Amino acid sequence: MVIVLFGAPGVGKGTQAEILAEKLGIAHLSTGAAFRSAIQRATPIGLVAKEYVERGGLVPDDVVAKVVEEALAGSDFERGCILDGFPRTRAQAEALETMLQQLGRSIDRVVNIDVDDATIVARLLQRGRSDDREDVIQHRLDVYNAETAPLLDFYGSHGILVSVHGVGSVDEVNQRILDVLRS
Repeated sequence: MVIVLFGAPGVGKGTQAEILAEKLGIAHLSTGAAFRSAIQRATPIGLVAKEYVERGGLVPDDVVAKVVEEALAGSDFERGCILDGFPRTRAQAEALETMLQQLGRSIDRVVNIDVDDATIVARLLQRGRSDDREDVIQHRLDVYNAETAPLLDFYGSHGILVSVHGVGSVDEVNQRILDVLRS
């Protein structure tokens, strides 16, 4: 089973991915964790990614895809996975399709966790991180809306997209996700 958790920054993808991974018995693939692992292990693609990270630049789509591909090749992901933070662009989505085809797999569901922008801003401001300022949060939402949200149409046209209301307790949102995965 391959599930992509989708939604704007602050909707709870990481939290839900961890809970779902445990409940479904499959691995959680966080792009951030995959990057840190590849860099720490000094894999060839990890070294390339490290150069971009150290310069503070955006890591190109092909490098991001290779980091994810390297992670998916690990034994932890033989039973499937929940992707969190990938794909973020059309190029990444197409790369994911290709790598999954090569593994004899496909995405079973893309679950969009839908939360309105005002709620997201309020949630992220409450986290208290140094980079969680309203202007920075709004910029992240603008980037998401311009670059990532168009993937909703892409996955919708593939018939694998479902949306769940992302406001409520962690358990309530989790139950909504489980309900759409089981339907």
